[in-house]
Amino acid sequence: MRRILLSLLGLAYAYCGFSREPQSFFPAADLIVPGSYYYPEQWPEEQWDRDLERMASLGFEFTHFGEFAWSAFEPEEGRFDFAWLDKAVALARKHGLKVILCTPTATPPAWLTTAHPDVLVENAAGRRLEHGGRQQASWASDRYRRYVERIVDTLARRYGDHPAVWGWQIDNEPSHYAYSYDHNENAQQAFRRWLRQKYGTIEQLNKAWGTAFWSLTYNDFDQIRIPNQTVLAGTANPHAILDYKRYTADEAASFIDFQADILRRSIAPGQWITTNTMPGHSPVDPGRMRRIDFPCYTRYLVNGRYAGHGDQGFRISNPQLLGYNNDYYRSLRGVTGVMEIQPGQVNWGKFNPQPYPGAVRLWMYHIFAGGNRFVCHYRFRQPLRGSEQYHYGTLSTDGVSLSLGGREIVQFNREIATLREHYDPKATLPKRLSRLRTAILVNPDNRWDMEFQPQTDQWSTQQHLDKYYNMVKRCGAPADVIGEEHDFADYPVMIAPAYELVDSALVARWEQYVRSGGHLILSCRTAQKDRTGALWEAKPSAPIYALAGIDDLWFDHLPKDKWGHLDFDGETYRWNNWGEVVNPVAGTEVWAAHSDQFYAGKAAVVHRKLGKGTVTYIGVDTDDGTLERAVLRRIYGLGGEPYDLPAGVVLEWRDGFYVCLNYTSQEQPAPLGRNARLLIGEAAMAPAGVTVWQE
Repeated sequence: MRRILLSLLGLAYAYCGFSREPQSFFPAADLIVPGSYYYPEQWPEEQWDRDLERMASLGFEFTHFGEFAWSAFEPEEGRFDFAWLDKAVALARKHGLKVILCTPTATPPAWLTTAHPDVLVENAAGRRLEHGGRQQASWASDRYRRYVERIVDTLARRYGDHPAVWGWQIDNEPSHYAYSYDHNENAQQAFRRWLRQKYGTIEQLNKAWGTAFWSLTYNDFDQIRIPNQTVLAGTANPHAILDYKRYTADEAASFIDFQADILRRSIAPGQWITTNTMPGHSPVDPGRMRRIDFPCYTRYLVNGRYAGHGDQGFRISNPQLLGYNNDYYRSLRGVTGVMEIQPGQVNWGKFNPQPYPGAVRLWMYHIFAGGNRFVCHYRFRQPLRGSEQYHYGTLSTDGVSLSLGGREIVQFNREIATLREHYDPKATLPKRLSRLRTAILVNPDNRWDMEFQPQTDQWSTQQHLDKYYNMVKRCGAPADVIGEEHDFADYPVMIAPAYELVDSALVARWEQYVRSGGHLILSCRTAQKDRTGALWEAKPSAPIYALAGIDDLWFDHLPKDKWGHLDFDGETYRWNNWGEVVNPVAGTEVWAAHSDQFYAGKAAVVHRKLGKGTVTYIGVDTDDGTLERAVLRRIYGLGGEPYDLPAGVVLEWRDGFYVCLNYTSQEQPAPLGRNARLLIGEAAMAPAGVTVWQE
């Protein structure tokens, strides 16, 4: 009877999507729940009890099983073995650890891919990916989905009402791999189906794609192939590229949602469903995944790719890597967590330095400060064999001793227990911070379109977003990275950085937001195209002219070794990446003007009042962000009192706690208020230091 009731509840949830409130799964007083990955199938069975007991004794509250274990779950087609997992889950429960179970679909077993090579991804070079790695299966393969349905359904039926199982993770990092752009026949057919559904007729597609150019016109959808720059004689059609990226994101979401619906048929209502993606450089959009309860993310911070701040910054990383993720993923459903964070050195970086002493703990506090409900360290034990031998664990290679980073993780676990004692459920966002609250509006379509048509080799959409994000945080402003589905009215300030693709409905929403009292900031490249990626049959960026108070604009690029200059508030700033020349109409203020080139004296930044609010257009993209920061500080000053934090210092507020983080290589003061009561750390923060207080 219980199984029947669970199935009926699961069907109801499947039909209503993510109607469950994710907040209900995580008691607010827990603040954040720490956990760690463990792989029972990779360690001798006689060590499991010792390891899980050790995990619990170190302050971890959950563990994570199964995302790479398909060959252990199903050693041969149709023959399942869950005895080992039954024991591991029982041991976790014995030691008071909750369990996140994972669907193993990132690692199809050899018996499957050998029998059915058509389920494998084909890359742009026409090469089929082979068994021996991970993420090699095609999301678009119906055959693969049939095998996926069987293993996921079997897992859900066995553990869907197990009292130790806390939640489910679908797949693993279905996001950042280049071969997520699949070119096999499954994907070719799926892309054509997607296009038919979107456009209805081939004539509509030809119009949207502008196929009259270069005689690209199609007579039938079956003539269309995935745009593949490696086999084309000229530049690929940018509209086809944009649609292919949209299709890929939809296909990934379909694959995740497909599994969520299978799980929902059998799991208890108290078990939640998520998946972990990696944003920014990804072909995947977690916002499209509508059947999971909430998305979460994975982030690795020290791997030789990030210079950071100061001479030791490469050991500490950049604050926006966690901060932007926190504020983006949390905004999607109101709840998120970090499913993977490194406990020390990794094995796959450009080079693999030791993190700076304190850096691992710093990241944990940034994850906490960003509103995450859980954090899971990858991984508990450092592996002795396989591809990740040199990837640190919380424990060292002896399986007993804490690693360098493991000591910091355990310190964080114990300090969180202390902070729980000071939790105040009545705490509300302080007035000073509420006046600075900022929305950063994003849409992956903009990034995908500009990635293909950057127009200058200095342009990076992600760096542009990061720059605005960092300038917001240097002002101490609470931020949410939101999409168009959100209510703009919740935010005193909203920034739409390089928002290239717009329609009249969005521009009208912006205008209403401003007239109602909001302060809107638009940056260069905004409104250059419609939603299909076509330029307007009008002046450049014409749809925002009335809103921004201008009647013309055009842009310029400079070589890397030449600089243009402009003046703002008596200071001179320089640019060479992207610079627009803006013509304001009467009543629009010129805040910054070009001071050289053949357009010296022409406007670069303009500002106007509209109704109860304001619109500011920043037409240049500087490398160091100092101009953008100066403009933001003036706008925040219209209604609030911004902070003035050094680059690399982050201030967050969560549940009554102020958390200040020092990502720099020098000692920095924490901006304590007069009534501050220190809970963690000192007023002077060492490099990679953390200070937590209440006021």
